[in-house]
Amino acid sequence: MQAIAKGSLEPPSVLLGNCATTVALRRNIEIAARSSAKVLILGETGVGKEVVARSIHDESVRRARPFVAVNCSGIPETLLESELFGHVRGSFTGAYRDKPGVIRQAQGGTLFLDELGEMSPRMQAVLLRFAESGEMHPVGADAPAAPSDVRLITATNRDLRAQIESGTFRQDLYYRLNVIEIRVLPLRERRDDISELLRYYLDRAADAHGTSRPDLTAAAEEALVAYSWPGNVRELKNIAERLALADWRRAIAADDLPFEVRMNGKPVFVTPSMPREQWPTPVTARPAATGQPSATVVRLFDRFAAGEDFWTVIYQPFKARELTRQDLMDLIDAGLRRTGGSYRDLLGVFNLPITQYKRFHAFLYQHNCNLPVGTYRRMAKAEATPVRVPRRASAAC
Repeated sequence: MQAIAKGSLEPPSVLLGNCATTVALRRNIEIAARSSAKVLILGETGVGKEVVARSIHDESVRRARPFVAVNCSGIPETLLESELFGHVRGSFTGAYRDKPGVIRQAQGGTLFLDELGEMSPRMQAVLLRFAESGEMHPVGADAPAAPSDVRLITATNRDLRAQIESGTFRQDLYYRLNVIEIRVLPLRERRDDISELLRYYLDRAADAHGTSRPDLTAAAEEALVAYSWPGNVRELKNIAERLALADWRRAIAADDLPFEVRMNGKPVFVTPSMPREQWPTPVTARPAATGQPSATVVRLFDRFAAGEDFWTVIYQPFKARELTRQDLMDLIDAGLRRTGGSYRDLLGVFNLPITQYKRFHAFLYQHNCNLPVGTYRRMAKAEATPVRVPRRASAAC
């Protein structure tokens, strides 16, 4: 099996993890690799469906032949047929030469069609004919081309049975493609694999960017394992790269983790950078919270109180790398708590005129620090809602 090059951020060539579900998944891959039967891989976005497909190919007798992957949702319907089956010169505007198509390129190997559930009804009918007989009809050709020898593996994050019931997916195509079905569970259902995946991607990201491999404190690792990972392995890879790019010279603590990890779908317990008298009552505690504000952002708010503005207090030190992106996100978090989710009112907190709203918001957007306001508005609404005390029923006469 082909090894991953040093410094590469590509997924591992083998499935990492030793939890029971991952071991069972490897077993299913071994079974699927023994034949050339069609395989349907199901799972949420980012769980590693293409890694599974590549593993099946690499363990099969077709391993020496091409593995070609196509994302069906990334190609317009008008071009998808041409991309798969090819076209002849002059068949449509821009067809200046004959094109063989990816099915022909995968001859003798494996064709992986991802995002199958996004295919239009017409393309489903075209794919059904190919899946049944291997027949290919290039766009604009007078006659079908010779049948191809390609193993077909498909994948989707959609519920195809629900789509069949709603009439948006062909039942006959579903049964034609679903000879072997493999389900890949989301990362939140195989938490025992998270630590190993983190170490893998932290190592690769550090190698790729020439930084030191970051270490995690026990609390930080617990917070990462407890995180819901809505983006699954793809999100884990991105967060690992983000942590490696920061080039920490100490162990990463729980409060150093990205905002979405600390928040984990709930209002964040820690409310840094607010004066103590304005700290709100915590709505939901998170396990890794310390309950104390960051000394750095408290100091920054003191400078705002003294009359300095955002560009002096934050922008210049941030550009000079004296402040981290996490410091900036904590500051915005605290400010939005104070303003009830209003970015315009936040300008006043940071001593900026309303005319600088666009510049301020563009800066936050550039560094991915424009936090969603829904949580803060709900918190403000909850605090403003008076508690109704039911009237005591009068005693019966």
